[in-house]
Amino acid sequence: MIVALLAATSISAQAPPATPPDALIIQDAAHAIDRGRLREAKLLIVRAITGGARGAAVDRLNANLAFASGHYVEALSAYQRLAASAEKQPADCESGAVAALKLGRFDDAKPLVECAVAGSAPSWRAWNAEGVLADAMRDWILADEAFSKARGLAPAEAGIVNNQGWSKLIRGDWADAVPLFQQAATLDPKSDRIANNLELAQAALAADLPQRRSGESDREWAVRLNDAGVAAELLGDRQRAVAAFTQALDASPTWYGRASNNLQVLSQN
Repeated sequence: MIVALLAATSISAQAPPATPPDALIIQDAAHAIDRGRLREAKLLIVRAITGGARGAAVDRLNANLAFASGHYVEALSAYQRLAASAEKQPADCESGAVAALKLGRFDDAKPLVECAVAGSAPSWRAWNAEGVLADAMRDWILADEAFSKARGLAPAEAGIVNNQGWSKLIRGDWADAVPLFQQAATLDPKSDRIANNLELAQAALAADLPQRRSGESDREWAVRLNDAGVAAELLGDRQRAVAAFTQALDASPTWYGRASNNLQVLSQN
């Protein structure tokens, strides 16, 4: 009996300390955010704060919740504070950079992107963010390098391939953009954004204007015609651009004023 008691005492002495209750709640809240259960996460964060939880862990939860909820202004401010603190993590810089890019705040994105890719093992999201920022700065060499590194880490990620295609498209490299958008569409066939980008690139190279799809609304068709007109104008095909903008007006004169503006600018030029 004495031997058994001593053994039990020894095991108990070597057992790891129990995780504090607030730390467990924080872990549960982080998991809920990752799973998209945002209402549950918000309630757990409130419970943790009510229980006395404070500091970077709670600030990071609030930032991640704001980001997942699409509140990018709030998220960016929180990530900037975390990135400036002694307890910053690579993910703080990465998510902050993405939030800034979604807001089009490139000056705010720059230091966060630099922070995100400066770590020992930057993620594909960090490199992808650097590529997007490089495109905004018209630094094509850096954009190609960044997207290449991102694809090396996540070759099946459709978003990276789509961004590569868009990078080519905004340079006027329509022919190089098309196969990239095709690859992205194969990886994510349900993405409307990728499908639209592919069609825009193809419209720049095609001889004919887009044909109306079955069940397509007037406005949707007008948008596609306008995109084809923009592509034709960039290629210097003025006649095709005028035809596209004019058809867009015929398709939806009430809902699509951009085609009218583009046609007016084209006629003035």
